[in-house]
Amino acid sequence: MPRLLFACAASLVFYAAAFGFVLDRPLSLGQPRTELDSKLARGAAIQGPKLVILAGSNGPYSHRCEAMEPILGMPCVNAGVAVGIGLDYLFARWEPLLHPGDVVYLPLEEAQYAITEAAGRLGPDAAIMARHDWNTLARLPAQRWIAALFAFDLRAAVMSAIETGLAIGGFHDPRVEATGITNEWGDHTGHTAALAAANERMLATVTPVHASAAQIQTQAASKQVAAFLDWAARHQIRTVGGLPTGFADAPIPTGSVAAIRGLFEAHGAIFIDPPNHGRYPRRAFFDTADHLNEPAQIRHAIMIAEALRAAIGPVIAVAVSPPRP
Repeated sequence: MPRLLFACAASLVFYAAAFGFVLDRPLSLGQPRTELDSKLARGAAIQGPKLVILAGSNGPYSHRCEAMEPILGMPCVNAGVAVGIGLDYLFARWEPLLHPGDVVYLPLEEAQYAITEAAGRLGPDAAIMARHDWNTLARLPAQRWIAALFAFDLRAAVMSAIETGLAIGGFHDPRVEATGITNEWGDHTGHTAALAAANERMLATVTPVHASAAQIQTQAASKQVAAFLDWAARHQIRTVGGLPTGFADAPIPTGSVAAIRGLFEAHGAIFIDPPNHGRYPRRAFFDTADHLNEPAQIRHAIMIAEALRAAIGPVIAVAVSPPRP
């Protein structure tokens, strides 16, 4: 029995050391980690009040800080990355960079409200924290430590070896040509209507899955949003809730919209609902119901900026100098 226990303990130590210090996923997990770090760096460099857009990929694909800055007269960071990134992780990374007078807009995707607590612990951020971000992991509940420790399997080890080899060999990532790039505001750009044409047939067959009012009111993500809104109120940071973009022919149920609005307003946040409720014809989208193509993205960003300006009132005007192209 002692030998068996020693072998189990040794295998666990070897597993933790391998995935905590050696094995990595530079292609699949490197992109969201690098993207998040670059957006955090922009947020840290801004002096004075700023607008931060927190969401999943609906943030960078369907909103455009580059177009919103001149309307609001304040610097903007498009901080969304992907739906799979846990909201508690996203909030933990951004809270140290938010200051009194900042504005945080949260047009969260429906999927973020519907995800279960167990699934939320095992998103890509669990592997990212286990390998690269122990500081943030230490600030999260103990359940997150366990999930991060056991976020890997044999497939992850094999893929780590493959991805590391490709990265060392100078693998060219084809996603830039297929979907576009991220600019210095954090916006996704280059997802043109011409590129979107290749996805038109696929988008025509998509049936969106809506979060129910019960899910919005009870799942862990809503509790995390509520805790962040309360934290922001204590630190004099203005928060604004909103709706994600989506197909005009598949609107969010009225009860779900009321639940989202109720979540924000119950915790002292403003809620904005633009005239079209964020709904657009399918031809305005790029590759999912959360991703507008670039022309529609710019139009939507301008509409949201005007709604934000009306909702939050005058802001402290600061010189807005665009990032280097």
